[in-house]
Amino acid sequence: MKKLLKMPISMPIVALAIAVSPIAINAQNTAPAETPPPAPSPNQIVEQAATDQWVAIAPADLLVMDLAPDADGSARRVVIQLMPEPFSQGWIRNIRKLAAAKWWDGTSINRVQDNYVTQWGSFTEEGATEKPLPDGLETVPETDYVVIGDATNWRKFAKITIPRGNVISYTAFEKGWPLAAGGTPDSAIRWPVHCYGMVGVGRNLSPDTGSGAELYTIIGHAPRHLDRNIALVGRIIEGMEHMSSLPRGKGFLGFYEDPSKRVPIVSVRLATDLADDEQLRFEYLDTDGQSFAEYADARANRRDPFFNVPAGGADICNIPVPIRRVSAEAE
Repeated sequence: MKKLLKMPISMPIVALAIAVSPIAINAQNTAPAETPPPAPSPNQIVEQAATDQWVAIAPADLLVMDLAPDADGSARRVVIQLMPEPFSQGWIRNIRKLAAAKWWDGTSINRVQDNYVTQWGSFTEEGATEKPLPDGLETVPETDYVVIGDATNWRKFAKITIPRGNVISYTAFEKGWPLAAGGTPDSAIRWPVHCYGMVGVGRNLSPDTGSGAELYTIIGHAPRHLDRNIALVGRIIEGMEHMSSLPRGKGFLGFYEDPSKRVPIVSVRLATDLADDEQLRFEYLDTDGQSFAEYADARANRRDPFFNVPAGGADICNIPVPIRRVSAEAE
């Protein structure tokens, strides 16, 4: 009886040992799977971009606006990069003449409309005094809101909007600037777009196109309905906080009803006219480079740890071109 009792117990133990042994051996010989590193954020990609991925901005293309100090006595400087050829050059030539004439000195920021624009320069609201413009300013035609031609570049643009007949709108970056294009391959046009921080020219009703004396910057959601209806001449690359954080105007379209609310402009100069010890140097991330391609993809499809669902795309205004200030010693 004792033998009969022992057999059923010993057999399952042997069988269990045989079944478990290969698993135990494999577990000892197999290394644990490595956790892949987290995907880099857009900022990390920019920080790691090599020196050759950056393009210098010419000081001659920088407009420097100094506002009156704030309530704490802190300086407020705004730096604007002017658009390169072939875009908006008639207005930009006027802007250079206005800066050389020191025309903006003593004018003010006179309009701040919430989620829309901050505007400065020539006064148009009731009770204000117009400041005479310098001689020799150009009258720029409405046709200069767009650039005609360059179908090769047009074909490279990324389609983001619905075709209307045989006309398709596209957006892309060119020389560091956000642009749109449309038409057909045989009749293409390109134009700059109203993203946050872009600088445009105030005007009256058509056919007036503005001289460049009255300028504005976008401080809210991109008002793309203004594209091709008004001239864009540049973008703010430093000091945007001085434009976006101002008190909102209570008058029509955000104009200040109380003149004392206007922010005085001390001076506006081209960077090349500043003293040697005030010279400014900036670079933008090359929009034709590999680092920018990775950065744009990361902006459109966030994969870093905080995000669970990549968006699958992004509006061009949600991919701001990285710009950095550099020291003279770094060149």
